[in-house]
Amino acid sequence: MNPTELHGRRIMIVEDESLIAMLIEDQLDELGCVVAAQAASVAEACTELAGCAVDAAMLDVNLRGEASYAVAEALAARGVPYLFTTGYGQAGLDPAYRDKPVLQKPFSTEALAAALSQLLHPTGASSRPTGSLHAEDRSFLP
Repeated sequence: MNPTELHGRRIMIVEDESLIAMLIEDQLDELGCVVAAQAASVAEACTELAGCAVDAAMLDVNLRGEASYAVAEALAARGVPYLFTTGYGQAGLDPAYRDKPVLQKPFSTEALAAALSQLLHPTGASSRPTGSLHAEDRSFLP
């Protein structure tokens, strides 16, 4: 990965655990990304999304007992690529979203960089829908 390919990219963090959100923010800063918005609930995420421009988003699947799929739909409608973060991997997703990229918690900065790089610069992007990765690339382990 080119160390500058993520520089300046505006990333939305949707995470209800404040310590995890702070860790992700630090990791994104280390990668040269900008945290464009941060939300801890579906409602907050949808409000934030309406008022900002983002290049990509990271969605915790479970936000205080509420699934983040409505945020995923709002992002998809805007053409914004996203990935899910969860401690349960691909199996933790609703079957309708199991083809979407997943970054399994806990994850390293290197795994985050690889996931965002693939999300923002997929090989053969013209043949793939926004927000999807090759089947073999969609789950990023630490």
